[in-house]
Amino acid sequence: MKTNYELRYAAHPEDAKHYDTKRLRRDFLIEKLFARNEVNMVYSMYDRMIVGGAMPCGEQLTLEAIDPLKAPNFLARREIGIFNVGGPGVVKVDDVVYELNYKEALYLGSGDREVSFISPVAETPAKFYFNSTTAHRNYPDKKITKSDAVVAAMGSLETSNERNINKMIVNQVLPTCQLQMGMTELRTGSVWNTMPAHVHSRRMEAYFYFDIPEEQAICHFMGEVDETRHIWMKSEQAVLSPEWSIHSAAATHNYTFIWGMGGENLDYGDQDFSLITDLK
Repeated sequence: MKTNYELRYAAHPEDAKHYDTKRLRRDFLIEKLFARNEVNMVYSMYDRMIVGGAMPCGEQLTLEAIDPLKAPNFLARREIGIFNVGGPGVVKVDDVVYELNYKEALYLGSGDREVSFISPVAETPAKFYFNSTTAHRNYPDKKITKSDAVVAAMGSLETSNERNINKMIVNQVLPTCQLQMGMTELRTGSVWNTMPAHVHSRRMEAYFYFDIPEEQAICHFMGEVDETRHIWMKSEQAVLSPEWSIHSAAATHNYTFIWGMGGENLDYGDQDFSLITDLK
């Protein structure tokens, strides 16, 4: 197996508005999450969230403590949320085994434990997408399926944003320190997410887009309300969203995305909305 990581530093909005396309993509887009028998991570200075992916193909992969953590174990001072977006998978936590099927999730609290990723069928490997934030205490581990989620039906086909927001790793479902994650599924014919746009200066966010056909693409919008930018993305890529930035997208096909937040509070409704007509 191989573990790869990189550091991403935070940007001031006054600086970010001058970034060209190459710089925007370098600082905010995470292009490679899944590769055979690799664990890939980005350590972001936005609330020190780690965004990563693991794809075991005939090998058992270990969630290693990367050097920036300065810890003996990845979860020593962290919590993590893991979603499987591939074939059947297994997450092993010391001697405890959790089976995760497509679109199922697992929350792991902090503690000196070894976490491993396994694909029972190498030909149809699991793809484990994860977000990790710092944790001040341990909360119990828990597997979460869509049947456990708090589901909010939003939007309409008339406005091209009919969708179900599955709140899965949130404080209405289980206790966490600061991590919140969920999965939004857009209905056929709908392509817009997170409209009207909002920011929440108490929390940063990461978006992971998938379920997009290979010949289609998605355009993620970021930046300040009166100074927006865009990043074109493919399926199974992620993007970092600073606390000062909107986070919205439109695609050439309906899709699913996993959102993850870390920061000051656990109030999902802590959002400062802007009118669609105010976007520039």
